[in-house]
Amino acid sequence: MATKKTTLSKEKIVSLYMEYVLEHDEKPKSVFKFSKLNNITETEFYSFFGTIESIEKEIFNMFFEKTIALLQKDKDYESYDMRSKVLSFNFTFFELLTANRSYVVMALKESGSPLKSMTQLSGLRKSYNEFVTEIITEEIRTKQEQFQNFQEKAIQEASWFQLLLTIKFWMDDTSPALEKTDIYIEKSINTTFELFNVAPLDSLIDFGKFIFKEKIYSK
Repeated sequence: MATKKTTLSKEKIVSLYMEYVLEHDEKPKSVFKFSKLNNITETEFYSFFGTIESIEKEIFNMFFEKTIALLQKDKDYESYDMRSKVLSFNFTFFELLTANRSYVVMALKESGSPLKSMTQLSGLRKSYNEFVTEIITEEIRTKQEQFQNFQEKAIQEASWFQLLLTIKFWMDDTSPALEKTDIYIEKSINTTFELFNVAPLDSLIDFGKFIFKEKIYSK
């Protein structure tokens, strides 16, 4: 009796791809070879992904989506302040990375370091920046409207850079249960949020306005 063919899905292709990379220590040479090995047609493959490289991008974006789904299961999550939401995201995200550590380390080390892996991480970056924008609170946001767009971009870039540095630290962490990464996450996020303290920014803007007015009207 013929074996019933498993229903194909985006998640299934991702799983097959990760398995291939781990077993062969390299990514598939072509869609044709990958499809043939896994008993699927190229047409089936292309109904979910346009290229092999697009699978690599999707894997990291799926880690993001799974992280958000897990966070939203916590009924208290929505009441968290921004710092707590970022901390929760990082702890959950790196738990998922750790569960897939062999693949993630192999994939990123192929490019030398996560800082040079922008192609693979481009989908993650877009999703993460949107996440950061959504959780910016009024306590963080400057009251100076003309500087809000600039501040939002600065917060996105600082948060993304913090995440990249954490990925690099996590990749190099050899401590039991990767416990040093947990410490790094908390300390780095606390430091990042110190930089987000807008009280000095608003004060600096007000001081700048004062100096400008004094120079203009004192002549």
